[in-house]
Amino acid sequence: MAKTNLYSLPRLPFEFNALEPIISEKQLQIHYEKHHLAYVNGANAILEKIDASRAKKADLEVKDLAKAFSFQYNGYILHTLFWNNLAKPNKQINQNLNIIKKIKKDFSSMERFKTEFSQAAVSVEGSGWAVLVYDKKTDRLIISQIEKHNLNVLVGLSILLVLDVFEHAYYLDYANDRAKYVEEFFGIINWQEVEKRYKEFSK
Repeated sequence: MAKTNLYSLPRLPFEFNALEPIISEKQLQIHYEKHHLAYVNGANAILEKIDASRAKKADLEVKDLAKAFSFQYNGYILHTLFWNNLAKPNKQINQNLNIIKKIKKDFSSMERFKTEFSQAAVSVEGSGWAVLVYDKKTDRLIISQIEKHNLNVLVGLSILLVLDVFEHAYYLDYANDRAKYVEEFFGIINWQEVEKRYKEFSK
């Protein structure tokens, strides 16, 4: 059997110090080089195990492998989305972006959106993510949570914005103050990238 094509760690779209002072160089480097890489390696290891078992016609624990692969692969994908929706600190938001107009329409204001998104991020049980998704069928923006990497995923809806609230994303800079980290996150959102995703998914 041919060797499985494997996943690789994507390049960051910025330097390690680009998000300072909101996210420090050391925090970002550890998050990327240790934690994101671990999910890439974890997903690859499962693929290799599957290939080896099939080559030997050996039995597989499909249920366990499916759950483990979901965790590792989603960690790899969500982190890739996360890096892409971050940018150098900038308090100015282009109010003419379609996604900003849509947020104001659906949430009544940016402040209301920030409040609801922050509540989702702060209240994730244990480790996980806050996400903004777009439902084309109803033409609605929806805020949700992903616990760990597997639970509460809105299947089929398009992810526009993600915030990693695993402690490994902020512990060096904010200790256990998740709320402060979430508050600062709004200062490093790459709204151009969110706009790009919104245009793609709302066609």
